[in-house]
Amino acid sequence: MIAAREFDLLVFDWDGTLVDSEAHIVSCIEAALHDAGLPAVARDDIRNIIGLGLQEAIQTLAPDADERLRERITRRYRAHFFSSEREAPVLFEGAREMLHRLHAQGYLLAVATGKGRQGLNHVLEQSGLKHVFHSTRTVDEARSKPHPQMLHDIMDGLGVAPSDTLMIGDTNTICSWRTTRARTRWR
Repeated sequence: MIAAREFDLLVFDWDGTLVDSEAHIVSCIEAALHDAGLPAVARDDIRNIIGLGLQEAIQTLAPDADERLRERITRRYRAHFFSSEREAPVLFEGAREMLHRLHAQGYLLAVATGKGRQGLNHVLEQSGLKHVFHSTRTVDEARSKPHPQMLHDIMDGLGVAPSDTLMIGDTNTICSWRTTRARTRWR
């Protein structure tokens, strides 16, 4: 007899959950702020914005920056992030195998991330994992976490009830997503 599984849809955060991207993001933010002529920000402060959308992150790190300066920081961050000179973040050990196993077992898999669409598409292509995800949502398409819109959009698009959905992330930024009634667990 096969036991019924508890969830049908598993929604993953990307950075810090599937991918060890902290150092890459921190170095790209540091370089972008430097390029924009802003003073250095503590690395812990930068780490604390990982998971937010880029605009929210920049607003947090440079609250006095006007729109023009925020746009410059954004452009410079993206230039550094997509640079072939920087070492790309790597999947956590066992993440690729786990995702393939879950996919083969028939789970619906999704990503909800603070990355922009271009950034997520880039890392999905690099990792070779694009095909295992049934849905993805980025900050370009929905409000930034911790707002639950990304999770709602994924569940609605795949026709899965909140009670059959598990959100998997690495920070308490997702904590307010509990209001969706999807179950939430952290590593």
